[in-house]
Amino acid sequence: MSPHINTTAGKATGLKRAVMSAVLSALFMGIGQIFNRQFIKGILYAVLEIFVIAVWSKPIAHGLWGLYTLGEQPQVRGARGKITEQGDHSIFLMIEGVIILIVVFILLLIYIRNIIDAYKTGKMIDQGGQPKSFVESLQNAWEKGYAYILLTPAFIFTLFLTILPLAFGILIAFTNYASPVLPPLKLVDWVGFQTFVNLFKLEIWSNTFYGVLWWTVIWSILATVTTFFVGLFYAVIINHKRIRFKKLWRTVFILPWAIPQFISILIFRNIFNGQFGPINQYLKLFGLEAIPWFSDPTWAKIALVTVNIWFGFPFWMALMSGVLTSIDKDMYEAAEVDGANAWQKFRKISFPLVMFATAPLLIMGFAGNFNNFNMIYLFTQGGPTNIAYSYAGSTDILISWIYKLTLEQNQYNMASVVSILIFVIVSIFSVYNFRRTKAFKEEDMIQ
Repeated sequence: MSPHINTTAGKATGLKRAVMSAVLSALFMGIGQIFNRQFIKGILYAVLEIFVIAVWSKPIAHGLWGLYTLGEQPQVRGARGKITEQGDHSIFLMIEGVIILIVVFILLLIYIRNIIDAYKTGKMIDQGGQPKSFVESLQNAWEKGYAYILLTPAFIFTLFLTILPLAFGILIAFTNYASPVLPPLKLVDWVGFQTFVNLFKLEIWSNTFYGVLWWTVIWSILATVTTFFVGLFYAVIINHKRIRFKKLWRTVFILPWAIPQFISILIFRNIFNGQFGPINQYLKLFGLEAIPWFSDPTWAKIALVTVNIWFGFPFWMALMSGVLTSIDKDMYEAAEVDGANAWQKFRKISFPLVMFATAPLLIMGFAGNFNNFNMIYLFTQGGPTNIAYSYAGSTDILISWIYKLTLEQNQYNMASVVSILIFVIVSIFSVYNFRRTKAFKEEDMIQ
């Protein structure tokens, strides 16, 4: 243990040691700890700040400059397109700037922790206690902060692997990063909310956005509701007491969900092919007209919803089968004694309990279908073509439109704006409906 420290000097100045320690650590990291006779800890804090000033000051300044300006020197090319001066790359500068902001945020947390630590130690001394030695500080940190120590690596990885891409994607929306303004040949500039204004005011963008958004909402509702109720239908039938070989039926109907969706969608694309697909071939055999599955917008949407049922209902069937199996049989027997028929037992017992257990997943299913890129792009590729839309087809949803805006048309800023709007729509819908579910309300009551 460290020797007792006389606090008379600190009180003589009219300042308690706690305040003095915090002020010293705020002026330069570690000084407050040294003032409190915690020399090793104070030296480590001071060395960190010296290292940041000596080694990282220039990278931090350059990163913040790049994020603010997005570069000042465009690429210069001479005869035959030969690069004579590389120039600044606006996107690289933006990414570096975001990384620097994250690093500064981490350093700021350490800086604040340094002040709080100095204040707490000084306060303990003011109250007649003794400061912990370095070994005691490590033991205390391990005992009281064990959970935080384990969470720290995941927190850091989350900052760089999740927050960094999200921040970069959001910042793109406030620039003019779109063809033909593509670095390094041209510099990207900050344009504020201009891209948002263009999306809603320019007809070339607004017509597409409202049309695609409307179909996205309809698609999400239809895709979620149809798979949910078809799954419920098969679950009720399979769980009926007169049905035998229940395990066999569950296994057969779960196969569409178990097979990789990528392969199945391509198979269905061939099945619905307007020229050689078996569906149209059989229609012709019966003297009926071939259906333009992929050239007519209405038929393409019908095909999408129909095929999606095939992929989606097994999940709900398996889930609801488990819920129906767990329902107490005494409830049905009591209902029969009261004279309830099969429909009344389903409506008053089975369905409410199924909805209670699956409502949160139903909301998540809607959010998933709102961004169901695979189904749309692999089956119809967003087609057929819609001449009223910009870079979107009749069956494109917002997420597939974003794909075309980025990888096919280099309209990165507009794609970023649409991504932000998707997040806002899905998050508001999900939070609002989650809070209205009985499962959520009962969880709040338990807490």
